[in-house]
Amino acid sequence: MAPSTVTGKLRSTRGFTMIELMVVMALIVILATIGMTQYRQSIQFTKEAVLKDDLFKMRDAIDQYYADKNKYPAALEDLVTGGYMRALPKDPFTDSSTSWQGIPGEPDPANPSTVPGIYDVKSGAEGAAIDGSSYSDW
Repeated sequence: MAPSTVTGKLRSTRGFTMIELMVVMALIVILATIGMTQYRQSIQFTKEAVLKDDLFKMRDAIDQYYADKNKYPAALEDLVTGGYMRALPKDPFTDSSTSWQGIPGEPDPANPSTVPGIYDVKSGAEGAAIDGSSYSDW
């Protein structure tokens, strides 16, 4: 095949022009940006799902503890020592198992000297979820 002529000069038909390369690079950057955004959002969704599941399991263990002993645990660690959980889970946002916030129960009016115990648990994580609610309100 003979090379084509452009304004009297020989031009090679092999290779890409600079415009073609720039268009391809721009498309790759756009697709990579979309992919990274989706990846970060999926990580956020995963952490939120783990947090919800951990809170559900700890609240269930607190309920089992209360059903068995007719009192709430004095500390979250009592769930582990009592055999209701193997270990306190790590909060996926704080990456710590010590950041859980125990909500104390109401004192017993019949016996005000007893410690009310923890009847609920919340996350100690700062920030807001994708739906706009605060992690500490879950």
